[in-house]
Amino acid sequence: MQDPPLTMIVRTAGTNCEGELRRAFELAGSRTEMIHLDALISDPARIERADILAFPGGFSYGDDIAAGRVFSMKLRTKLWDALCAAAERGVPMIGVCNGFQVFVQAGLLPGFAPDAYPDGAPQPSISLTQNKEARFIDEWPRVEYPSNSKCIWTQALAGCSDDPALLPIANAEGRFVAADSATIAQLESNGQIAVRYVDNPGGSQGSIAGICDPSGRIFGLMPHPERYIEWTHHPYWTRLSPEQTSRPVPGLVMFKSVVDAVASQPA
Repeated sequence: MQDPPLTMIVRTAGTNCEGELRRAFELAGSRTEMIHLDALISDPARIERADILAFPGGFSYGDDIAAGRVFSMKLRTKLWDALCAAAERGVPMIGVCNGFQVFVQAGLLPGFAPDAYPDGAPQPSISLTQNKEARFIDEWPRVEYPSNSKCIWTQALAGCSDDPALLPIANAEGRFVAADSATIAQLESNGQIAVRYVDNPGGSQGSIAGICDPSGRIFGLMPHPERYIEWTHHPYWTRLSPEQTSRPVPGLVMFKSVVDAVASQPA
């Protein structure tokens, strides 16, 4: 019998959501392995064992210089080739909150760029910057999942925008901005916008909460789906109807969708 997919969760100094990510993936049916970024840098070939890669939220390296900057530069300078090879063999990746900030700065998202640095990594065309009111936001905003998105993590949630369609956020630099309007238009036309805010508390351009790369496999989002994997996590779960709670929990749907997709692939 084939082993369940292996999710490799990459942590480092200051990340603090890796435990929640591990539980989410295990509830979704995946095996998990927690690995420190420095251990991966010392042996990049270990990435070849991963069926899924996950980068947790938190405040990596104390958000020194900017949120996710040190973590992302380590990826670019030490693991870029290994990550590109993983992407080419179809490994799904998720970056949550700080992980999304890391993906953007490292060049993994949005996955298209007309210009590149000398090392071949793309120049950033999007950013996650200070929220519009320059404050840390910790709440559960309503979200929606565009039906045209190619993101494999959220396709099963497409069209879901009723009351349970909330996701928790906790960030100070979560406002999505793009270099120009053409970048937003390209994300839209490519089906790369995976999650949108309904209320948009941080002031993100286009109300964007999460995007994927052109393949739909690499996914970054500011909300924390790993904090919404049981109905009792919902901020007013006692008021949800039996019909609502009879459905799969939205956060867990993301993880299970990908674990099942990977598990169904031929060995």
